[in-house]
Amino acid sequence: MEELTRLGDPAARTGRLVLAHLGNGASMAAVRDGKSIDTSIGFTPTSGLMMGSRPGDLDPGLVGYLARTDQMTATRFHAMVNHESGLLGVSEISSDLRDLLEREAGDVRAAEAVALFCYQAKKWIGSFAAALGGLDTLVFSGGIGENAPLIRKRICDGLGFLGIELERERNANNAPLISRDAGRVRVRVIHTDEELMLARYVARVLDRASDGASR
Repeated sequence: MEELTRLGDPAARTGRLVLAHLGNGASMAAVRDGKSIDTSIGFTPTSGLMMGSRPGDLDPGLVGYLARTDQMTATRFHAMVNHESGLLGVSEISSDLRDLLEREAGDVRAAEAVALFCYQAKKWIGSFAAALGGLDTLVFSGGIGENAPLIRKRICDGLGFLGIELERERNANNAPLISRDAGRVRVRVIHTDEELMLARYVARVLDRASDGASR
């Protein structure tokens, strides 16, 4: 959001945004007028979007089913949904999307994992656009969001009804703005520096604590 403001994107203050952070960990946020109104992650990071080794949203009935059929304990279920699901679980090959893209042409498991990842991301964008009442800007960030033009294209294909239209060469080159000039929705690629943001938040907390102690 800070970078959007620096770029002068009006949606950062008075618009409708979907922020798509796609990497080994993945999440999306719906933002209206500078404030987040929804996020894909729920009580734990295993919910929401499909990730490298996390499944995203699952039917709660699966817990009871696996307990009955496989005698799966809560500890075993926790390990499965955190470390053995998502891209890794579907493909049985890797949690790294780069590996799966290299193998998808010759391995149906890799192809299915990539297709499911893109499909779920497309659904979340659509649902958040509905919650926002439309869309002004879509931002891709994270390792996949910043560096995988093919994945961005597959996610955005079919979203023209929302006003999302990618410009082929811009997208291929990971340009900061990858949408067509005539498109209704600005589609951006923004680098994420999570370590820097965490450090800033820690500094703010320490500053407040120091101020309180001095009083």
